[in-house]
Amino acid sequence: MGYFRDTIEKMDGYTPGFQPKNPDAVKLNTNENPYPPSPKVLETVSKISDFQLRRYPDPMGGAFRQAASEVFGLPEDHIICVNGGDELLNYAFRAFCDANRPTAWAEPTYSLYPVLAKLQECPAIMIDRQGDWLEELARINAAMTIVCNPNAPTGEFTEVDKIAALAKRLSGVLLVDEAYVDFSEDNCLRLVKQCPNVLVLRSMSKGYSLAGLRAGLGFAQPKLIEGLVKVKDSYNIDAVAIQVAAAAVRDQSYHKQCVQKVKAERRRVIDRLRQLNFIVPDSAANFVLAQCVKTRADVLFEKLAAQDIYVRYFRLPGLEDKLRITVGTPEQNDKLLAAIQDIIKHGEVT
Repeated sequence: MGYFRDTIEKMDGYTPGFQPKNPDAVKLNTNENPYPPSPKVLETVSKISDFQLRRYPDPMGGAFRQAASEVFGLPEDHIICVNGGDELLNYAFRAFCDANRPTAWAEPTYSLYPVLAKLQECPAIMIDRQGDWLEELARINAAMTIVCNPNAPTGEFTEVDKIAALAKRLSGVLLVDEAYVDFSEDNCLRLVKQCPNVLVLRSMSKGYSLAGLRAGLGFAQPKLIEGLVKVKDSYNIDAVAIQVAAAAVRDQSYHKQCVQKVKAERRRVIDRLRQLNFIVPDSAANFVLAQCVKTRADVLFEKLAAQDIYVRYFRLPGLEDKLRITVGTPEQNDKLLAAIQDIIKHGEVT
């Protein structure tokens, strides 16, 4: 008999994006924010005391929860603080799904979902995003339906009214993964008050430049929050993350400045890639999905990596001819675009 459950032995784990060791590499493969976190974040870190480190943290993330309540306009009992958005996904699968309670989503989307479904040993119903996928999800009516909005890795945004209509047709939970919503023009947070079955995920990694810290939020009506608390780890978010995330979320002025810079560069990157004969849909996230028409995506990916420029290539159905590119600083984007133009010019990727 082996050490692991059969499910673990047979499954593939999630593959995180490559982390280059060269600090000067152009890293556009894991959707981090290219700008530093709020100055108030480092100020808060400098004030962390030994007392805060040797005592267990507030199990509900007190200061972070209060700050989120004030900024987003929902009572604290509608909020759960988590160790990154991925932890909330983990809790949701544990709380809502099992062998008799399936989950459903439209593909392509975040590649962690199927991994978590396998860990929970729950059926995963994956449908194609082409066509009327919202209608299909409503018909399936799984115990937990997931809509990533804006969607990763496509960057498309689904109108809030359409998601509200879906929520009202479902008897199970609708988890709206808004990890990238800071870069959109709208969001689903208002649905929390309207729909008792809606759970909204937010991340501090993208819009707030705290990917290295690990902090996130879940918003739902108290009944859902209470159930999620039952499955969460005792002290799931650490004392430093609680204080730092609270400082970051309160500095909305700085946050909005960074978001606007990313949006401006997103527009420029999309326009230039289209000039280079890529098919690039508009994006509501901090990345773009570029379809290679006259080039091979896998070869272009490797040629860029050889120059210490990293984007994301997925060997998954429907994505074989595409590259997901994080929007960087103007300098990073210039290096990327110049390298792509040069590689294409020399015919190295046909």
